[in-house]
Amino acid sequence: MNIHEYQAKAVLAEFGVPVPKGYPAFSADEAVKAAEKLGGPVWVVKAQIHAGGRGKAGGVKVVKSIEDVRKEAERLLGSVLVTHQTGPEGKQVNRLYIEDGSKIARELYLSALIDRAASRIAFIASTEGGMDIEEVAHKTPEKILTFHVDPAAGYSPYIGRNIAYALKLEGDQVKQCVKLIGNLYEAFQASDMSLLEVNPLIVTEAGNLLCLDAKVNFDDNGLFRHKDIAALRDETEEDPKELEAARYDLNYVALDGTIGCMVNGAGLAMATMDIIKLYGAEPANFLDVGGGATTERVTAAFKIITSDPNVKGILVNIFGGIMKCDVIAQGVVAAVKEVGLKVPLVVRLEGTNVELGKQILRESNLNVIPADNLDDAARKVVAAVKEAA
Repeated sequence: MNIHEYQAKAVLAEFGVPVPKGYPAFSADEAVKAAEKLGGPVWVVKAQIHAGGRGKAGGVKVVKSIEDVRKEAERLLGSVLVTHQTGPEGKQVNRLYIEDGSKIARELYLSALIDRAASRIAFIASTEGGMDIEEVAHKTPEKILTFHVDPAAGYSPYIGRNIAYALKLEGDQVKQCVKLIGNLYEAFQASDMSLLEVNPLIVTEAGNLLCLDAKVNFDDNGLFRHKDIAALRDETEEDPKELEAARYDLNYVALDGTIGCMVNGAGLAMATMDIIKLYGAEPANFLDVGGGATTERVTAAFKIITSDPNVKGILVNIFGGIMKCDVIAQGVVAAVKEVGLKVPLVVRLEGTNVELGKQILRESNLNVIPADNLDDAARKVVAAVKEAA
């Protein structure tokens, strides 16, 4: 689960992480009141969307008067920001963050994530913080350093010192960094984060470290332990299809391709997506209906796939172990009768009750293209989409 910048900073502040003072605003009047509370003389008006690249897209503005705070708030609220992470459709700005301006001496980069290969939390640091960190990673990767924390030993001050030296910090800044990294590590673990990014981490002209921006993702599987964090969720920032899938306990991720996939099992779903790409097409989604799906869940899954206007063909690929092929067939038939079928549909069934499942599809009189195996299914759905184009 993602949260907004101002929410992330509030979470970090609870763990003693230094962040600038600021207030969220949902209208121009609230933005002005927030600026008046802060006092100025410099404010930063920040659009709050779940995407990076806001600064380059005009979503972050430094202003020096209350009048300009109102002007920028009116400009941003209701507007659509298009960044390298939103896609061409962009994201509508529904809330702002009004923050104290900071006197910046240096911009650094710092993040923490779970390194699954190393089975450790890793801190990533660079002296080249700011809006062009992606370019740094691409052109000068040697400027980005990684530091692991052994889960058995936990955080030790030497890790913070090593990060401080890598960031070329000096004097009291080293002590600040040791404390900062320790607080970030505690926040990461205690809140079940999966990603924490501070970009930029700044050194102010007074020589203090300050987290000027913050992006935090949480592990959905740990949210039951954090009702307060779960309450921060902003569903307007999420794909409606993914929200609908979550209501039926479906694992769904929207992608940019044209072939919708309905599969049981994450591994089989990945293999299905790979073989679609092998034959020259792109998957429109990842969708795992799971091992214990009901007819209702399968129907919902099919409806979610067909609601995507980019889908030009559908591949149902089921290997029934716990999942029964007849349940899949019943769900597909029910969904098609409800929403119709306007694109080619290829179905590959194998496993428990496979013959009954095939019989249900045959007797439904639907225009279903049967497939004998995964390779056959992928070939057929790609060919059918190309023929229909």
